[in-house]
This record gives sequence, structure tokens and C-alpha cells, in this order.
Amino acid sequence: MTTTNPIVIGIAGGSGSGKTTVARSILDKVGAHRIAFIQHDAYYRDLRHLPPLQRKMINFDHPDSLETELMIEHIIALKNWQAIYLPVYDFTTDTRTEQTIKVEPQGVILVEGILIFAEPKLRELFDVKIFVDTDADIRFIRRLTRDISERNRTTESVVKQYLNTVRPMHLDFVEPSKRYADVIIPEGGYNEVALEMVITRIEALLGR
Repeated sequence: MTTTNPIVIGIAGGSGSGKTTVARSILDKVGAHRIAFIQHDAYYRDLRHLPPLQRKMINFDHPDSLETELMIEHIIALKNWQAIYLPVYDFTTDTRTEQTIKVEPQGVILVEGILIFAEPKLRELFDVKIFVDTDADIRFIRRLTRDISERNRTTESVVKQYLNTVRPMHLDFVEPSKRYADVIIPEGGYNEVALEMVITRIEALLGR
């Protein structure tokens, strides 16, 4: 147990913007052993009580689809140097699995997610807020590739979801939340200069 407050860093941006690439770069350069890493995606609400057809009607790009209140509890616990048990979500069935991942408290708490700056109570917890800003066409291509290869989706379903919910919710919630960022990184993980500046800042905060 220590009285030093951990540094809480939020990384937001549109779907497919490169948030995870930025997070991985920070983990690699600063050291994963010094960082408690949690992703908003793990906190999607469990839909097992709904029939499969009804699950497909849920807007997964709206803040209400995520159990943000649980993430807030977990960040506060980590800030108080207490371990948490991160949920594991199955995107092929839209359900939360029985499995959890134990996350130990560290000097840096790194939080990644599309909507983390859109939630005022969650936003208040961040010491540093980073927004990854990438062109819409690049983001869509990345999302299409990911959902087909990792989430067992069809091209048609990905395109339909993008037009019906992803793009409208991005314009309603994600893009407006950019104004709360302390740092905006264009082109995500490919912007080595911006990444080096962010990593240097984190190292300085850890040293302090």
C-alpha cells in the first residue's frame, strides 16, 4: 500500500481511430508492469436475458449500452490501490462471460474507449485526456476488417451498423467529446512524434 496517487490516463477517439495502437505503444514504452490497463469495451452490458433477435437491435454505440458505473467503481478502486476483476465480453453472442481478468493496481491507470470522455463522472477521473483523431474513411476500413476477422460479422452487417448507429453516435457523442482532450493525436499510432511526447510526459509524471 502506498499513499502516492496513481496517474489516470484516458485514451478516446472514434471506432477504428487507433486508440488501442496508442495504448499498446504506451504499454510497450513505459512498461506494462507499471500500468493497469482497462478498456471500456469490457463493460458492455450483458444481454443474455434478451432473445438473439432483440440483441441485434441494441445500439452498441450509445453510452447506455455500457456499464460505465462499474468502470468508475473499478477506476476508483485502482486509485485506492485495490485490485479489480475486469469483465470479459463475448462479442459473438453479446454476453458477458463467466471469466474475469484480475488487474492489479499500478502507478499508471490507462483507460481506453470510444465514449469515455462523453461521460462527465468518468471524465472527472482522468489526469490526462488523449483523443486519437483519424479520418472517417480510415476508421471505417479498420472497423470493417476487425469485425469480420475478430467478431464473426458479415460485411453487410458491419456496413449497416456503421450507417445506422456508428456514424450517428460518433457525431452525437464521440466527436463533441474531443473538446475535453488535453492532447489530440492525429493519425493515432502512426504519429510517432506525438506518441514520444505523450510517453515522455507520462515518464515525467511517474518520476514526480
